[in-house]
Formats: sequence, C-alpha cells, structure tokens
Amino acid sequence: MTRSEILALAGSAPALLRSISTAALAPVNSLRMGGTPSAFELRMKASRAGGQPFDMIEHCHSLGLAGVQANPPSIDPDAIKKFRARLEAYNMYLVCDPRMPHHKSDLDAFETEVKAYKEAGAVACHAALTGRRYEDFDSFGPWKTMFEGVKASVELAEPVLKKYQMRLGIENHKGFRSAEQAAWLKRLGSEYIGVCFDFGNNISLCEDPMDTLRMLLPYAFFTHIKDMAVEEYEDGFLLSEVPMGEGILDLKEMVRLLRQKDPNMIFELEMITRDPLKIPVFTTRYWATFDDSYSPLPGRDLAKTLELVRNNKPKAPLPRIAGLSSEAQIKLEDECNLKSLAWARKNLAF
Repeated sequence: MTRSEILALAGSAPALLRSISTAALAPVNSLRMGGTPSAFELRMKASRAGGQPFDMIEHCHSLGLAGVQANPPSIDPDAIKKFRARLEAYNMYLVCDPRMPHHKSDLDAFETEVKAYKEAGAVACHAALTGRRYEDFDSFGPWKTMFEGVKASVELAEPVLKKYQMRLGIENHKGFRSAEQAAWLKRLGSEYIGVCFDFGNNISLCEDPMDTLRMLLPYAFFTHIKDMAVEEYEDGFLLSEVPMGEGILDLKEMVRLLRQKDPNMIFELEMITRDPLKIPVFTTRYWATFDDSYSPLPGRDLAKTLELVRNNKPKAPLPRIAGLSSEAQIKLEDECNLKSLAWARKNLAF
C-alpha cells in the first residue's frame, strides 16, 4: 500500500466499522469494559506506518468502550491534565503500563511515571514482564534467572506503588504457570501487587482455563478478556484468539466468578487478530524450562490439555493474517472485535 492509502485506511475507522455492523457499535458496559492496545494492533500499525499517531481514546470511545489501557503521550503536567480531561469527558477509566525498575537507579524514573499516571487518573497499572518461556529459553537455568529477576523488579517497585496507592496487575503472560505466580504473590503479600488475569494465555502451558482462574482469582485486579480456539498440528497444538462465543472458554462462568470476587472487576477486550500460535508440546525444547522440583509440569496436565484440543475442533477456520493485504488485515481485526463486543453485550451483561 502507498503512504496515502495507509493514511486513508487508518483514518477511516468509523465508516469501516459502520459498514461491518452498525448494531455492534451500541454502547457496552459503561463502567467496566475497556480496550487493550493489542486488540487494535493492526489498525495502530497502519496509522503509524502512515505517519499518524493512533488515538486509542477516540477509537475505544467510538466502539462504546468505557476504558483504555494506554499511557499518556507525555508526563509533562499540562499534557497529563489534557489527557485526563479527555478521559473524564468520555467517562472512561485508564490503565497504564509503566517501565518497571530493574535496579535501584531506575526507581526515580519509575516513581515519576507512577506519579504522573496517578495524576492522569489511572485506576491501576499493568505489566506483562515475560515472553513465551518455550520460545525464549532452551534450558531451565536461564528461565529461572529470568523469573527471579522479575520477582526482584516487582519487589523494587512495591514501595513506590504503595506510596501512591497504585495497584499493579501482573499478567499471566506465558512466562510462568499459575501455581508459580500465585505462590510468589502469596509470599510477597502486598495489597498493591496482584494479577491482570488473561483468560487464555496459560493454555499454552498446559493448564485448563478454569484451573488457571481458580488459582489466580484471589489476586485478580482486572482482566484481559478473550475467547480461545485450539487445533492439532504435528508438533503439538495451535492456539488462537477468536471472537467471543466462537471458542472453548466458558466465558459466562469465568466472568461470574470474577464479578463474584469483585463486583467492579474491570474487563479489557484483548481480541488479538494474528496467525495461530504454535504450542510445540511434542518437542524437547518445549519441556526444557520445566524442572520437577522447582517448576513442574505434570504429565496429567499435558494429557488433559491434549484431550481438550482433540475434543474441541474449531468451529471455523482459525484467524490468519499471513498473505492478507493491510486493508484485509484491518477489516478482519475490526470484524473480530465487533463480534466480540456484540456477543459480550448480549451474553455477559456488558
């Protein structure tokens, strides 16, 4: 695509969204349903490729969403005031992503960000902190070093978060199993350190989604909500985000439990439109970061996951963007998001 075509496409969200489904644009839950950057990654990429910033607030507001996960464009006090004023004008909540400290020398910068985000009206902060352990590491030692480094970073950050009464939700982001994350948070024992509960990530670590929820529920501050589909392939299984209602998750029960824990639980849409992720459970590398004494992955969990995959063939072909034009990719992303919002409004009381 040419630069002018990208700019035209990136700026055409309202017209394109109306052409997909006018009904799906009706407002959803005005309190707790927001949007994550990864739900709009393809549209964001097209905007930036055309030299235009992506306006997360405006896009989420146009969809009827009531919150955003986004950082202010600047921590300058005037910029923070303007950013907050825009959110308040739309009655939208804010979740931010600070740069976590790795050394004591990082703490001043971290505190500056947390203070600015608090002044911007943030209700919580989010941190992912890991990649996919089965892709990033080929042996146990480096993975353990990474995990211990994550713990040290969060311990450095905790006094600052406490000072500003800012909660940090650490996402279960394919880096550690839920039992490992829960045990760590229990030892840490901070009311300001908890979980951004991702509905589907831990399937990649051979966990039943309901088991993951039950393990992390006591620590959940807010969520990344999505539906997931699975499919067999030669080295294991494929894992994909799919529009809500088209996957294997018991979304109604999961949302019920989360709302039971906190009636004001925040749910952030994270329908990532991409090629399926490969979960190579039949390869040696996949198992390299698991240790029977420190970080076990029981064979029964693998068996349960493989049974889940075999018994839940996808209802439709898994979303794929490889080979599609930029325009077709964005259209698919919009369709998946709108289907999810419409289903959530109808079935989850959003």
